[in-house]
This record gives sequence, structure tokens and C-alpha cells, in this order.
Amino acid sequence: MLCSFFGSMTLCIFNPEHDLCLAKGRWNYVPPLSAVEYARRDANTMQVLYPDAFYCSVYDLTRERAVQATGVVAWGWDAVVRHELQKRGVPVDLLPSDEVVAAIRELQHRSTVLPLQPDCHAVRSVAEMEALLKEREHWVMKAPWSGAGRGLHWVHGSLTAIDRDWLVKTAEKQRCVIAEPRRDVAADLALEYMDGGFMGYSYFKTGGGVYKENILWTDGQIESTFPVCDIRERIESWLAANVWPRYRGPLGVDLMLCADGSIHVAEINFRHTMGMVAHAKINQQ
Repeated sequence: MLCSFFGSMTLCIFNPEHDLCLAKGRWNYVPPLSAVEYARRDANTMQVLYPDAFYCSVYDLTRERAVQATGVVAWGWDAVVRHELQKRGVPVDLLPSDEVVAAIRELQHRSTVLPLQPDCHAVRSVAEMEALLKEREHWVMKAPWSGAGRGLHWVHGSLTAIDRDWLVKTAEKQRCVIAEPRRDVAADLALEYMDGGFMGYSYFKTGGGVYKENILWTDGQIESTFPVCDIRERIESWLAANVWPRYRGPLGVDLMLCADGSIHVAEINFRHTMGMVAHAKINQQ
């Protein structure tokens, strides 16, 4: 188990609002009530990963439990969850520093993964996006910090007034917009890592850019069905040179297998993922 070395007073914090918090980038951001309710309702999501920990949402953490903590694991680290944990009394030496949290946010910017996405582009103006539309009709514009299907604009042939306005405002706030070719995706896969080590694969379903559910296939089933080995080797070489010297923690690389047989890197998540949870469940069967 991932948490075999932790004591029983390790706090396992489920904060699925993490991606929203990263996008805002402020410690005093207040997540929407729906996200908070989700965190509370499914606080035991990470139990399969860390069975010996005490799991909860940060909003239900009592001061008594907080001050007794001997370790902390979060779904994802951001300024909001760090502030909330410290405010509730978790010893500061158990929390990542502000500098570490800022570094994780910077890594999560979608431009980080562009070296693994040769046909994607960081776009900073309407003119740059219009030039890409002359080369290809269909694109997805993605906000560099976004999650849960938010921050996506589907472009068909030309930019609408809404597209233009969103592009300009997003580029001003987040330095650029990522333009990705529209693809005929046949399957969504992921490579899951923990502290620089490969955990395994995951196979999942999405709809409109939103995660739906995992399909509980073993690593062997995935490797024998999908062409993942070559791209995994390329990704791990890049991670070894560019990520692991700067970051240790959970990491998931999402992949898109297209109808033409090609496979592409979709994004990297510097946090826990539902694929990790699914993989742990498979190993328990």
C-alpha cells in the first residue's frame, strides 16, 4: 500500500476542488458549494490508496484532529488547502511551503507539457489563433489552468465573438491559451506515477472533456490492447529530465488514443487521480 509507512494520525484530505483553486491562484478563494459538498460526501475516495489514514474534507477537519496530525496527504496541493489546514491547526512543518505550492501550480500550467505535444501551441492573441485556423479547421482552446471540463472552447472554422473575448481575457490572466487539434478519440488512457515511480495504467471514459468513470482493466489488458509502451518510454525519459528533479508526489499523464491508431499526450496532472484509485482497487481484487 502507498501509505504503509504513515502513522494512524496521517490526515488524508480529499479536495476535488483543487483544479479550481489552482486556476484562481489565491489562498482566499472560496470554492463553489457544489465542490465543497462533493468533497464532504466522497471524503473516503482515497481510502483505497491510504487505508491507515484518517480521511476527510478540509472543511470537516476539527482542530482536535488537526493538531494531533503526524502527516498530511492531499488530493492535490494548492494555496487554499494549505491555508485551510494551517488555519485549523495542522503543524506547519507537515505542510508544503508556499514556495512548493507555487511551484506545483506553475508545473500544472498546460504549457509545461507542450514539449510532449508537438502539434499543440501556446496562443497569446486572436491573430495567432486565426493563423492556426488557416492550417486546420477544428481546434480546442484550453485555459492553462482549468479542470473538470471547464476552460475549454471548441472552435470550428472561425472564431466567434465569444471565442475572441474568452481568448483575450484568458491569455491576459493565464499568460496564454493552449490550442490543441480536435481529435477523433477512441479511448482515454493514463500513466500513473507516485514519487517518480510508475504505478500502472488506467483506462477511463470522458464526455465533452469531463471525466466520467474508470474501466477496471489490468495493466496487462491495457498493454495488450493499446500501443502504450513506446509513448510511455518517451514520456518517462522526459519526466526524468524535466519533472522528477523538481517534483515528488502523485502524477498522472492522460493520453488520447485516436481512431486512426495514433496516441497523444492530453495533459499532466500533478495530483492524485481517479485512475490511481481505480488501479489500487484492481490490485485489491
